[in-house]
Amino acid sequence: MAIITLCSASGSPGVTTTALGLALSWTRPVILVEADPTGGSALLAGYLRGTTTPPDSLIDLALAHREGSLEAAVPQVMMPLPGTSVMLIPGTRSHEQARSLVALWQPLTEVLRGLERTGQDVIVDAGRLGLMGFPEPLMFGSDLTLLLTRSDLVSLSGAHSWAASLREDFAGVGVASSLGVAMVGQGDPYGPGEVARVLEVPVVATLAWDPEMAAVLSRGSDPPRPGVLHRLAGRSQVEESGLWRSLRAARTAVEDTITGNRARLEPGPIRRSRDEHRQP
Repeated sequence: MAIITLCSASGSPGVTTTALGLALSWTRPVILVEADPTGGSALLAGYLRGTTTPPDSLIDLALAHREGSLEAAVPQVMMPLPGTSVMLIPGTRSHEQARSLVALWQPLTEVLRGLERTGQDVIVDAGRLGLMGFPEPLMFGSDLTLLLTRSDLVSLSGAHSWAASLREDFAGVGVASSLGVAMVGQGDPYGPGEVARVLEVPVVATLAWDPEMAAVLSRGSDPPRPGVLHRLAGRSQVEESGLWRSLRAARTAVEDTITGNRARLEPGPIRRSRDEHRQP
């Protein structure tokens, strides 16, 4: 099981769209957590077109934590996204509830980590850095945190100082390798290498700038009708779009990064044998 958190420095680079897209393309059972303290679920209003009103949300988990029943409450708050295998923990309904979530994030991180025995991964939409109620403990407790940014100069300027702060903070808690960048719009105008040099954080994934397909996730827009070649091949135009191809590639890159990080943290067989040899 892994926890992956997505956040942004400024603007609207597409954190919610990317988090949802990754969850929908995930190959294992996955829980999507709307941890954006802004409030007012963009996913329920956009992707689900306001057709669903969840009975519970993160604020109910905050209340359960105060009563000492958080672990039991988490599965009950989850709701299935219709037509998918994704389970959603809906966010708060108002930004005014963000202050009530501050004490929730650390124990919730521990509960989510405890889901490892069920084989479920967790993807967190943390929203914009620096807001009241931002889920810092959840971010630092993740296997991988991705700072989402566009590749233009304005976006990189806004992300630069936050990247510096995050590098220092992640290194300070001993998880420097758990920080990466997800770049939206490769070559528009800069590429992954240039973005990594500017932010001094490795670019783990690149996502296509595809407004038409992004609107399917962000606004619940109808997907375009498949062309003749897609129909003959039995493929949907959504699955073959640039955005979905890049989401599948991003999923693989995220999984490989987490696997590599874990391998570096675990002592290898040679190191263990040397340690054993030194023992009297």
